[in-house]
Amino acid sequence: MYPIVFENLYYDRIWGGRELEAFRDNLPEGNIGESWDIACHPNGMGVVKNGEFKGLTFEELIKQRGAEILGSEIKGDRFPLLIKIITANDKLSVQVHPGDEYALKNEGDLGKTEAWYVIDAKEGASLVVGTKDCTKEEFEKALNSGDLEKYLNRVYVKPGDFYFVKSGLVHAIEEGVTIAEIQQNSDTTYRVYDYNRGREIHVQKALDVIDFSLSGKNAKGIKIQEDGYLKEYLSLCPYFSIEKYVLQTEVTESSDKERFYIFTCTEGSGEIKYTDGTVKYSKGDSVFIPATLGEYKIIGKSTLLKSYVPNEAKVEEEILNNIRG
Repeated sequence: MYPIVFENLYYDRIWGGRELEAFRDNLPEGNIGESWDIACHPNGMGVVKNGEFKGLTFEELIKQRGAEILGSEIKGDRFPLLIKIITANDKLSVQVHPGDEYALKNEGDLGKTEAWYVIDAKEGASLVVGTKDCTKEEFEKALNSGDLEKYLNRVYVKPGDFYFVKSGLVHAIEEGVTIAEIQQNSDTTYRVYDYNRGREIHVQKALDVIDFSLSGKNAKGIKIQEDGYLKEYLSLCPYFSIEKYVLQTEVTESSDKERFYIFTCTEGSGEIKYTDGTVKYSKGDSVFIPATLGEYKIIGKSTLLKSYVPNEAKVEEEILNNIRG
């Protein structure tokens, strides 16, 4: 096994632009708003870019190698995560995602809980994370009257900010922001408001699933300084765990036979050395670590997000052990 890189899947969006050219040299023409970089979904299927499995779709790779790739504890018919880079040159719709039960019943798809890590942000750029000072009835009335802005929790952001976007939380990415998005492997979105751009909106379904008790906050992780790198635990939920690595020099780790890992570079560059070779990465790249890779070393001054489907109890114990020293 070896660290696997997939071809970037680019999507033209009305709110997109050319901002990804700041760190990508393979953009197609158009207003590119999304790059799906670790994807195994009917709406976007990754193709292996490097090594022995080059040219295989992610689905074919899983069928051929199964637990060698995913890990013995990753069950089910669908790959669990989707990793994107999203860049906005205009406001995305104000939207919400359903939870699993509602989505499966009404859409035949999973729900979507996701997390946002701000890679780049222009001065004054913002996100909408949640509602404020309103009930469901007040929110619906404001939708009908076109006076929604006063109920949107808008926050100004900078690179390095991190938001956990639980299903049921109203949210929107706004112009001037580039984020790494780690999410459940779902493409189910209900638009609440779309600035009169003529696209379908889903007001009733959105009102069914919005949780007005949720709030969005810039997460303050638990930081552990290690030899050569800083590790920060950013998020832990049943769907994914996200840890931030700020490498000053290098880190040596081993894969986990129970689960895969994904590393997404948000700043800098480096390389992953394993038994049989080296895979290089740079800003915006995601690298898939198969469950049976073995020991590997990440070298280079860079910032990385490590995402995976956790055994929550084990991660909690790891955090507590680090705090205890």
